[in-house]
Amino acid sequence: MYDEQQLPDHGPLAGFTVGVTAARRADELGTLLQRRGAAVMHAPALRIVQLADDSELLAATKQVIDQAPDVVVATTAIGFRGWVEAADGWGLGEDLLARLRGVELLARGPKVKGAVRAAGLTEEWSPSSESMAEVLDRLLEEGVEGRRVAVQLHGEPLPGFVESLRAGGAEVLGVPVYRWMPPEDIGPVDRLLEATVSRGLDALTFTSAPAAASLLSRAEDRGLLPELLAALNHDVLSACVGPVTALPLQARGVDTISPERFRLGPLVQLLCKELPGRARTLPIAGHRVEIRGHAVLVDGDLKPVPPAGMSLLRALARRPGWVVARSELLRALPGSGRDEHAVETAMARLRTSLGAPKLIQTVVKRGYRLALDPAADAKYSDG
Repeated sequence: MYDEQQLPDHGPLAGFTVGVTAARRADELGTLLQRRGAAVMHAPALRIVQLADDSELLAATKQVIDQAPDVVVATTAIGFRGWVEAADGWGLGEDLLARLRGVELLARGPKVKGAVRAAGLTEEWSPSSESMAEVLDRLLEEGVEGRRVAVQLHGEPLPGFVESLRAGGAEVLGVPVYRWMPPEDIGPVDRLLEATVSRGLDALTFTSAPAAASLLSRAEDRGLLPELLAALNHDVLSACVGPVTALPLQARGVDTISPERFRLGPLVQLLCKELPGRARTLPIAGHRVEIRGHAVLVDGDLKPVPPAGMSLLRALARRPGWVVARSELLRALPGSGRDEHAVETAMARLRTSLGAPKLIQTVVKRGYRLALDPAADAKYSDG
């Protein structure tokens, strides 16, 4: 689990908290985010179970060896390597490779192509787009009537892929190399859900459709689905590595963002652009104040702010320049009870955190206000 309290040096994502739902390559994604300043909360929504001892994979492997397919589609590098390693373990590795040398072998992208070649094989074709849709188009253009097509499955939904091949007259054999299963420890997922619902996160990242579906399913089981969808639709950005990954969220009406290239690096770059663009920037008491998830930029200097302080600041920023009553600010504080003294304590800490006490003015017997500079609007306006 990454350190959720860590506040790295100022970067484009400094002051934002990003949730990572990935099971595979989570460390890589978390490191990319942290290097750009984000605090990261990791909760794998699924785990990958290899099927080296699985009867389905063994049966599919024997079918490929005994009855040569016309086409084999390799969809992921980890899946293709896992298939060859499992066959080796059963003493069928050489037979499988010999069979694959004699078929039309299609690789979905560069990483899969690398795994194919590492096994001593050569792919016949690979799409530049890394798109399964392009693979399907090629097969249908070639014609699949009466042909046997083996497809290495990889836990992701392949909307319409197998159905379209069968509609075209193909016999399709699925090769299940690994499966997605619920995590053994559901605690981190529950904490991620609670952080999302309470707006403790600024963005959630998804790198597989099963992970997105699993998170939605867990929220439904806990009775939190309406609250989760409300958070994702209004306050917490859903960032998906690609359009297939986004499908379970979009089916629930959640807007998502995805990079043009379906890679972790471009996904992080997109967050570096989107999250700062969503931050509230105000001209206050001669300063430029940018309100981020768990920190504030004051004239470009990063100021970490505790959760209670951020709750007060957001309540004040909803009506910048207007007086907000202590009773209203008390309601904004998490778990503060009925004692308005809690507002004064949290406000004192907020002012200390900001390092510029005059940003927030006390209005005697009424409450507090942000010392907004209306004349500076043109200078500091967003965009």
